[in-house]
Amino acid sequence: MAKRWHRLSLLSSPSPALNSRRTYAVLSGGAPRFQVFNRRTKWLQKERAASNPEENRQADYLKDEVALRLSERLLVSLRLQTLLTVTRLTRIQDINRHFPKVLDLGANSCNIARALVQENPDPDPSKPASPPLATRISELVAAESSETLLYRDADHDFNKQLNITRQVLEDEETIPFQAESFDLVLSSLSMHWVNDLPGILSQINHVLKPDCPFIGAMLGGDTLFELRTSLQLAEQERRGGLSPHVSPLADVRDVGGLLQKAGFKMLTVDIDDIIVDYPDTFALMQDLQAMGENNAILGREMGPIRRDVLLANEAIYRELHGNPDGSIPATFRIIYMIGWREGANQPKPLARGTGEVNLKDILEKK
Repeated sequence: MAKRWHRLSLLSSPSPALNSRRTYAVLSGGAPRFQVFNRRTKWLQKERAASNPEENRQADYLKDEVALRLSERLLVSLRLQTLLTVTRLTRIQDINRHFPKVLDLGANSCNIARALVQENPDPDPSKPASPPLATRISELVAAESSETLLYRDADHDFNKQLNITRQVLEDEETIPFQAESFDLVLSSLSMHWVNDLPGILSQINHVLKPDCPFIGAMLGGDTLFELRTSLQLAEQERRGGLSPHVSPLADVRDVGGLLQKAGFKMLTVDIDDIIVDYPDTFALMQDLQAMGENNAILGREMGPIRRDVLLANEAIYRELHGNPDGSIPATFRIIYMIGWREGANQPKPLARGTGEVNLKDILEKK
């Protein structure tokens, strides 16, 4: 198994995109205007990846890491809401909000469930016990289109620490739940394969109860820009043309507007980069396939990439992006989004100039 390690880079704003930005359809009552991805192809890729469970588990490092960071943002979101409500800092562990019913949309192999049963990522030093977030959840509904992937780890120990209901979806772009049926919706590394992103966000808002949050994470922006640029140059050199091998992804500048149009309030959008080092491009592509994250664009060129293109890609990748130690980096840009469904008792911003509390004074009390 290839040796990997993570290097985290937190960015306050995105760098200029090196890839084409996805164009979104205008939300309507019918089917999305643009179809970018072949949903059946993506379903088959997930099924095939999960059919080799050991290899699939070894490639779960990215999904497990993002699920942990998503759970941390759940705590941060509760803390921010408390700040807006009481205008003073409160220990995260003192915010005892409970979530009777939670939806994990696009659950993959239940990576979020595994993250929720781990120790609290921000414990209070004054308290020796740090109960996991799972203790705040009565039921987690894990919804996923790939049955093999969803039930891959159904016999593992984490299932005993959380009440999980697994539900196989016919289509991840249609949420089959009643309005106002969930106290929290989570989604980790699945929404970047959705054709109608504005539509799915509106549906998420619809199934949330008033004053309840949605917290999601998706690949976006400059994800795999190294592979994208090297493959383009390799194909141009060997074939005299280009073929799409890396999927188009949403840009962070789009996400806030999409959340707002879907009706969410108190929005937070941030990004971070997870850089994984691989021994070569072949190991990178093998892991993408084992993750079920290989290309699913409509109209893509069928069949494997030609060997001469792959060899040229390896050389170009190393020349442009290679590390001094001989490994190659692959950047996964994660877009995190938080939005709350509007509620009657939800904190609302005061009109400009009417504030009576200085934020500097609040922060100095930390």
